[in-house]
Amino acid sequence: QQAAFEAMCTNLKPLLPVRLKTKNLDLGLLNLFTLTDCHVGMLAWDKEAGEDWDLTIAESCLVESLARLIENAPDAHTGILNQLGDFLHFDSLQPLTPASKHLLDADSRYQKVVEVAVRILRRVIEHALTKHERVQVYMHEGNHDPAGSVWLRIMFAQLYLNNTRVTVEKSPNPYVMYQHGKTFLGFHHGHLGKKPQLPLLFAAKYPEAWGKTEYRYIHMGHLHHVDEKEYPGIKLVQHPTLAAADAYAARYGWLSTRQASSMTYSVKDGEVARGTFVPRR
Repeated sequence: QQAAFEAMCTNLKPLLPVRLKTKNLDLGLLNLFTLTDCHVGMLAWDKEAGEDWDLTIAESCLVESLARLIENAPDAHTGILNQLGDFLHFDSLQPLTPASKHLLDADSRYQKVVEVAVRILRRVIEHALTKHERVQVYMHEGNHDPAGSVWLRIMFAQLYLNNTRVTVEKSPNPYVMYQHGKTFLGFHHGHLGKKPQLPLLFAAKYPEAWGKTEYRYIHMGHLHHVDEKEYPGIKLVQHPTLAAADAYAARYGWLSTRQASSMTYSVKDGEVARGTFVPRR
């Protein structure tokens, strides 16, 4: 399957470079922009679930939200687009969850979903390039899109192959990390390792980086609401979603504030700033 995805991308032409508009960037700062559980391709009806959500709304909401976060973030040298999983609502021509085969409310054809998803991510990455000298891109797997995350990683790596300012992480590892000086940033969608397990799991997987850092954070999604908890030596940050609730969530009363955040980290002092954006209904 991996070979098939790579072959599919062989004739893609890399994108042209984007001009950096921001000057006097702080070399010691990194901006982290997290998109999680966006469920592009999900259909929600306001009369049933409280708010509408479809491909058109998803594109408008996600692009606007990230543009606002990027524009208002500090002038950092490095930006990370942390697409933390479940970006796609379903993972095949059939609107079913990959593991349990639960029927999903979908909008609509899979090719349309792919076209919108790629367009959203491309616009966000190129906006980040106007603000940062270097942009690191992650396309993590979620429980809704384990295969979709594969072709997203491979395709965007190919698109930015000749752009030295963009690095797309291609590892299929569901637990990845990035070291920024004394700051340790771990990433996992949250569908495999559970919260209490994650601190020790990341310490065991990345002992060298753990030992060299003083400020440590794990970023996860999956549960669609805000939750932050400190464990010995590390903070676990659970991110909410920008997407509206679907009928299933609404029926079970799983409600939370829709929002996204940018978090700014220093090479010396860990998190030093944060910005939050709540989309208009």
